[in-house]
Amino acid sequence: MAINLQKGQTINLRKNDRGEDVYDLSQVTIGLGWDVRKQGGFLGRLFGSEPEYDLDAVAFLLDSNGKVANIGQTIQRHDGKQIVLYQGDVIYFNSMRHPSGQIWLTGDNRTGAGDGDDEQIIVKLDQLDQRYEKIVFVVSIYQGNVKRQHFGMIDNAFIRAVDARGKEITKFSLSGDASMNGMCSMVFAEAYRHNGDWKFRAIGEPYQSDNFIDVLVPYTYK
Repeated sequence: MAINLQKGQTINLRKNDRGEDVYDLSQVTIGLGWDVRKQGGFLGRLFGSEPEYDLDAVAFLLDSNGKVANIGQTIQRHDGKQIVLYQGDVIYFNSMRHPSGQIWLTGDNRTGAGDGDDEQIIVKLDQLDQRYEKIVFVVSIYQGNVKRQHFGMIDNAFIRAVDARGKEITKFSLSGDASMNGMCSMVFAEAYRHNGDWKFRAIGEPYQSDNFIDVLVPYTYK
């Protein structure tokens, strides 16, 4: 049975609630989901339209110093736009697969519509290079400040871990309240090595910026 985490709680990803080694970490799916709070008022009821929220899942791979050692490179696309952090230790919508092939983002869901996971990050924890000690999972609302969208408007946001056999290991749910007003990014959780195994911690730390790079800065070498 999956363990429902509260903010600040930590579990061993390989063990169930009885302390038994039951989960296969050869490939773990980190699923993220959310619902946009329904708009009230006459116009909302009349037109039944809901604004689109583009929440982006991001992963930082950290070394033993708690830093991103490889920030990748800056490349130029055919349309002239620059892409930063390409092929480095940050997994995001413009660099979806790590060069090692051991962690990748499945795709960018621009609306959050439907049930289940809205975005997924897949990681082969058992095969992940030993130089990576921790993975930080971040979610940011694209152009949240411009569109005046924030986590106070989000319901049923969650992050969960599912093992290679499709068994849900753990889930951390976080719904928007007044404390989330104006917050456009979130450090949702982290997975980290501990005594030869992997642990998972629910964090739920919000940030005002809608740019995950602002969240990344403290994790980089100056």
